[in-house]
This record gives sequence, structure tokens and C-alpha cells, in this order.
Amino acid sequence: MTFTTRPELQGTYGMTASTHWIASAVGMKLLEAGGTASDAAVGMAFVLNVVEPHLNGPLGDMPALVWPAGAEAPTVYCGQGTAPAGATIAHYRAEGLEIVPGSGLLATVVPGAFDALMLMLRDHGRLSLREVMEPAIHYAAHGHPLLARVAAEIDQLAPVFRDEWPSSAPVWLPGGSVPQAGELFRNPDLAAYWTRLVDEAEAAEGREAQIEAARRTFYEGFVAEAIDDYLREACVIDATGGHRKGVLTGQDMAAWRASTEDALAADTHGARVFKCGPWTQGPVLIQALRILEDVPLGEMDPDGDAFVHHVVEALKLAFADREAYYGDPDFAEIPLETLLSSKYAQARLAQIGEEASLDQRPGALPGLEHLAQAFLERAARTVAPDAGIGTGEPTMAHLTNQDRDTVHIDVVDRWGNAVSATPSGGWLKSNPVIPGLGVPLNSRAQMFWLDEGLPSSLAPGRRPRTTLSPSMARMPDGTRLAFGTPGGDQQDQWQLAFLLRHLHHGHNLQEAIDAPLFHTAHLQASFFPRGTRPGHLAIEPAIGDETIARLRARGHRVEVTAPWAAGRLSAASRRPDGLLRAAATPRLMQAYAVGR
Repeated sequence: MTFTTRPELQGTYGMTASTHWIASAVGMKLLEAGGTASDAAVGMAFVLNVVEPHLNGPLGDMPALVWPAGAEAPTVYCGQGTAPAGATIAHYRAEGLEIVPGSGLLATVVPGAFDALMLMLRDHGRLSLREVMEPAIHYAAHGHPLLARVAAEIDQLAPVFRDEWPSSAPVWLPGGSVPQAGELFRNPDLAAYWTRLVDEAEAAEGREAQIEAARRTFYEGFVAEAIDDYLREACVIDATGGHRKGVLTGQDMAAWRASTEDALAADTHGARVFKCGPWTQGPVLIQALRILEDVPLGEMDPDGDAFVHHVVEALKLAFADREAYYGDPDFAEIPLETLLSSKYAQARLAQIGEEASLDQRPGALPGLEHLAQAFLERAARTVAPDAGIGTGEPTMAHLTNQDRDTVHIDVVDRWGNAVSATPSGGWLKSNPVIPGLGVPLNSRAQMFWLDEGLPSSLAPGRRPRTTLSPSMARMPDGTRLAFGTPGGDQQDQWQLAFLLRHLHHGHNLQEAIDAPLFHTAHLQASFFPRGTRPGHLAIEPAIGDETIARLRARGHRVEVTAPWAAGRLSAASRRPDGLLRAAATPRLMQAYAVGR
């Protein structure tokens, strides 16, 4: 039996898993109240806004996969807001920018998570708006034990809050002091904002009407007005060290709503895998799985150098294609049919040798050579030193490294419904707090490029190509699996290792989560300042000294991480006979699965 830190949970009533124990417990409470997986996931998302404010917020983003009982496939709920009407390349260039800052008002897009949550609640929930929001309002009003990581981040940012982002100081520095780890932390402005939103929504008659009223209140009522009022005058420092005004307006918010679309699907490695579209990095997982289809992974030691080498090299190729070809398909032709085909994957597999590649190698697609060349030119000018991704202005370094600021949710219920969702954005270091709302705007626009003619070029109304990447799969025995992790560019890397070990090596959910993880920063980073680290491979020491030595002998530039430092995976599943399972990572000592 493979070592695990916890048991894989099993039951028949319901399972919740998330990156914070309070959110997982709240999700179970909502299932116990007669709610569905969507009710639980929505309630969990609001609680995560409160208890992990360094990782997500109410004005952030969220893609989700919702798989109703009886449906053949999940549906994508797109809570990724779009660039404002004033977000043009010409405007940003006129501001003296060559890339979009990693924080500040020009890094903001329309907040999208809230509307996607409301659509999920309306379409697939049973509980009322108040029932799903009450737990989060309670923790915002009455307090929750502050995580040590939140306290440390507030301490690091305290000078910025006091001197540059004064609207943030009353929220994150109550009484003028840095809050201490473990003390009860409250956000009364957020509690008041959510209470008012629910109260206004309840002026409407009926559950669905109240949810629709909440959507209008957010995008056309007092929430949008508070954001519009603040941005009319605000001019604040960003990750470049410059002071700039934003371009988001109330009009931008009123014109946008969340949407749904079919999930991408691929039959691979005996499973049917479902992901969001190329406006996320989700297709990377399918591409890497395709490339590895003819590799005898099941014969390899899952902690051995051959397994790690092939997985990492496949990821390097898939991420090169991500950077060259992915973007919002509403604005650009994305060659997904080619990229996800077995024929293309076989050609890419032929590029994997026995030694580590140090080159960026996007696939050669006829008629799209200019996109591959543009990516190679970008990557060449953003190579970072081996010590790590560089930062901008030294005094603003704390506003640049944002590639792990995310949370994740997985839920299955007794009826067979399932949800996998990855809320993110609007974390406490992304932007100043909006007065009266108690929370900041997102910074997802940093994933656009300020170069013309790319699938991921900045343009009004376009979705940034986000890293957020929830996953689902139908396993060979018919089990429905929901899984995912925070981690920016690492999300699909850790998910790939998890899924392959689950499929090919018989690891149960907890075993696959606890197994040593690894990832590469060889790729073009999605977060400011967008660096690359050719040949880089980060790996947990539990993989073993022999494997590490062999990977170095293959030419990988290995960085051994601290123990238990990679990934925040969680998963939940439902077997055709009704048996439910769930698991969550022990890493960072926060994530938990709950179920019975």
C-alpha cells in the first residue's frame, strides 16, 4: 500500500473537498440541509472569499465544471470577466507599459466569479440565496481564525496599505495594527455588503427571482456603483512602481454576464477527460495526456526518473502550444482540433528524447507560423535567472509574485451531481480595497499581451487566457471524478501527475494526492513579469535522492523544494453504484475533505 497522510473518505451521502477546512465543513452543512452539489459549492466559494483572502475574493474570477446527475457530460460555467472597453493596447502603451502590471487598476477585468456562482445556484441548486450566503456572512461579521500565511502577507504589505492603498488599511490593518495568526479576523464591510445584497434580492418574490435580483444588484446596482465611483478618481501604485488610473467602469459591468458552454472532452488513457476551453490553460492537460498515450507509463515507477521525465517533457511541449495558440475563441481562431488530435500528439511525442529539452518548442502549424515565432521572441526576452522569476521595482516585489493565489472546490452529492470549481482573483495584494465593499478588484488582465495580433492580445471585451483550470473525468469503470488545485501555471502540471498515478498505478485519491509532486517553470509564465526558466524542474524531496540524481543526469535543472511544498490538490468522485469518495492534500495544513 502506498503511504498516505489521511484516509481516502468513503460514503454514500455527500462529499466536499476544498483548500480550507471551514469551507469544506460549510459545504457539508449545505448538503445536510438538502442542498445539491451546486448549493454546496456556491456556499463554499463565498466562505473561501472570507477565510482565504490572500488567495481569492468576491471581485475575482471563476471557471467551474458542473455535471448534473444523468447528464452525459459536464457544462462549463464561465466566470471569467472580460477586458473593459477602455483596455486597449494603445492606451496601455501610452501609459509607458510593455506588459500589463501584475497588480493595480490597469490589471483589472470585469469581476466574473459572482455571476457564475449565481448561474450555478439558479440552474442546479435548491437552497435560497440567503441559505448559501449566510455562513460566509457569519464568518465575515463574527470572525474566523486568521491563517498564518494571511497574517504574514498582510505584514509584508502593511507599508503599501498605509502609504499607497489607504482604502485597504482599515480592512487589513484593523485598529492600525497587523493582525496576528490565529486571532479572530473580521471584515465588517464585506459582511454589510453581502447582507445588503441579500436583503435587496429578497424584495423579489421566489427563489429564482431573488437570484436574478442579486445579479442585477451586483452588475447594475450598488456594487457596480461603488466600483465605478472609486475608479473615477483613484490613481494608485502598481507592480511596476508607477501610479496609474484604471479603465473599468460601471458600464463595463452592466454590459457583462457569465455564460455557459460545452466542456472540451477527450477519450484518453481509458478515461474521458473534461476541461474548460482555450480561454483557460485547461486544454494543456488533454494535450499532455494525448502526447503520453503511447508511453508505457504503467510499467514505470511513478516516483522514478523515467516517469517524471516523460511527464515534464510532454508538459513543456503542451505549454509551448498554450503560449503560442491559446486565447479567447470568441476573438481568434484557436486550432484546438489539431492540437488535441492523436496524430499531432504522436508527432510531438517524437520530439521527446532521453534528455531534458532546454528549448521552447511550439508545434509547427501551417498558416500559423507567425504565432509560433512571436512566442519564441517573447520567451527569448523574458528568460529569468535560475534563482527564480525576476520582479519589477524592488520595493514592489511583494506585488508581483502571485502565481499561487487561488482556491479550489470539489463536491459530489447523493443524487449524482458533481462540481469542480476554481475561484481566484481579487486577493488582498491585487488591488486596493473598494470603499464600502471591503474587498479589492482582480488582476487577471496581466495575462494579456500588449503585442498586436496574438490570440491573447489585450482587447476590449476579450477574456484573458487564464490559468484557472478545474477538471472532471469519467473513469474506465464509469466513476465520475472531480478534481483540481490552485497553483497558477502549475495547476495542470500537478493534476496530470495525480491523474496518471490514479489511472496507471492504482493509487486511490488520497494516495495520488500525497505522492511526491513536481512541476516546471520552463514555460512562459502567465503572471507578471512573465519570465521563463529553461530546463527548470521543481520536485519534492520525497521523490528520493536516486530519482533526483538521475533527473539531473538527464539534464534537468532540478530545484528540490521544501518537503510537502507543491500542490493543493483535492478530489471527489462517485461510482456508478453510488459509492462516494473524497480526498484533500495535507500540504500547507489547510485543505480538508468532509463526507459521510
